[in-house]
Amino acid sequence: MIELVTLSSEDWSLWRDLRLRALAEAPYAFGSTLVAWENAPEERWRERLDLPDALNVIAKIDDEAVGMATGASFDGTLELISMWVAPEARGRGVGDALVAMISRWARERGATELRLAVVAHNANAVRLYLRHGFVDVGPSDEVGERAMSKPL
Repeated sequence: MIELVTLSSEDWSLWRDLRLRALAEAPYAFGSTLVAWENAPEERWRERLDLPDALNVIAKIDDEAVGMATGASFDGTLELISMWVAPEARGRGVGDALVAMISRWARERGATELRLAVVAHNANAVRLYLRHGFVDVGPSDEVGERAMSKPL
């Protein structure tokens, strides 16, 4: 069973541990780097979890954190960012649960669209997003990424 947990800045160490694992395992999937975050002070981790109008979620299986995602507002556009699922949990519905929760969060805010950027060669992630109704809308601002959008 997948348990989804909404985080606050009080959960910074849990987020830190999972985020560092994600950055080490899939550096190609993030705009941030392990080097930029591995020695970050507690205050920086707390600030990341205190983004205004954001939802930070982790997924647990058997009380083990195995996935994460954030829904955030950038200039009024709601986006799914920082999505990652641990290799041992892939194919078990964790990504589906995280995308569904961020989509629900965006709908509750009255959004009519949810956007994301994904590394174009990350076929598993692209398939996940397509399964949830996202469509490719062209290159993102970052080289090698595709922007995707989902109507809500």
